[in-house]
Amino acid sequence: MIYFDNSSTTKPYKEVLDSFSKVSAEYFGNPSSLHRMGAQAEKLLLQARQQIAKLLNVQTNEIYFTSGGTESNNLAIKGTALMHKGRGRHIITTAIEHPSVRESMEQLKAMGFRISIIPVDQNGYVSVSDIEKAISTDTILVSVMHVNNEIGSVQPIKEIGLLLKKYSKILFHVDNVQGIGKMPLHIKDCHIDLLSISGHKFHGLKGTGLLFIRNGVKISPLFSGGNQEQLQRSGTENVAGIVSMAKALRLTLLDYEKHLETMITIRDFLRSELDKLETVTIHTPTCQSAPHIINFSIKGLKAEVFVHALEEMDIYVSTTSACSSKKQKASGTLLAMGVSEDEAISAIRLSLSFENTLDEAKLFIEAVNIAIKRLREVMN
Repeated sequence: MIYFDNSSTTKPYKEVLDSFSKVSAEYFGNPSSLHRMGAQAEKLLLQARQQIAKLLNVQTNEIYFTSGGTESNNLAIKGTALMHKGRGRHIITTAIEHPSVRESMEQLKAMGFRISIIPVDQNGYVSVSDIEKAISTDTILVSVMHVNNEIGSVQPIKEIGLLLKKYSKILFHVDNVQGIGKMPLHIKDCHIDLLSISGHKFHGLKGTGLLFIRNGVKISPLFSGGNQEQLQRSGTENVAGIVSMAKALRLTLLDYEKHLETMITIRDFLRSELDKLETVTIHTPTCQSAPHIINFSIKGLKAEVFVHALEEMDIYVSTTSACSSKKQKASGTLLAMGVSEDEAISAIRLSLSFENTLDEAKLFIEAVNIAIKRLREVMN
């Protein structure tokens, strides 16, 4: 099997599964309970929080555990809007955000908030000056993803953060779900107020994630109940999942140091070989792009058909974001870049992990040529 769909989800590390199993079996107490088993679970929770904070170079009390990137994005955006609606109802985002951000904005729009959607250029980059032009006296939040989940374009987060530093009433949220473990991002240097992460994107388990909330930033909770997570996120903590996520993040960052050059070599090989095919158009920009994503279209072939053709050869890739792939619509990100609807409908996304090899990449290119030939024969 060749698995090139790591932006959808990654295979959990064995150590992560072992950690989850051990904690689930031996430390299953509720961390809110007063007895010894509860205290043991609470201790593990604190240790995981401390480990993650150290890895992200932030304070321990700035880490809030959630169920994943979607919840973190919702909490950051809606929590900010609800808390600060008295001082403004204007929010700025971009045209290429993840559905959890985009649809949160739509909900807020229905509640009377004004949403400015900043366009991107043909390479999928947002302009800092365009963001600045959109700022008004009632702006309370700017939300921009770090790495685009479909094409891999890397946004100028530090430059945006420096811009927003001049506006004390505007909070800055970054969706870092695709960037974590692949593209370094110094939270403090970038003047980020809120940052979302999802565990299953870096070999952790589904249902785990976190939201960084800078000390001093106030947002409204979305869940009511037990007042866990410093009153920001009620619900009994998933201790085993959180402990395993801390381990996954540590191992991923070690893999980054060890295997980044290999990943870049594999990506560059794939890009070079795909670029040789006359019917292929590559949408991922050559500069300012993540090392693990390549997005391309094959003229005249629908993405869904091509994905299944590769699956028959035990190769797994995807079309758009996993959250949108079953809707069979043209990628909104590609359309926002000016790509034609025909090309957008045929777009394929490859996404690597540090476990992929160059041999797999070579076999993939062979499979692409075989699949194209077979599908053309059927069409003719």
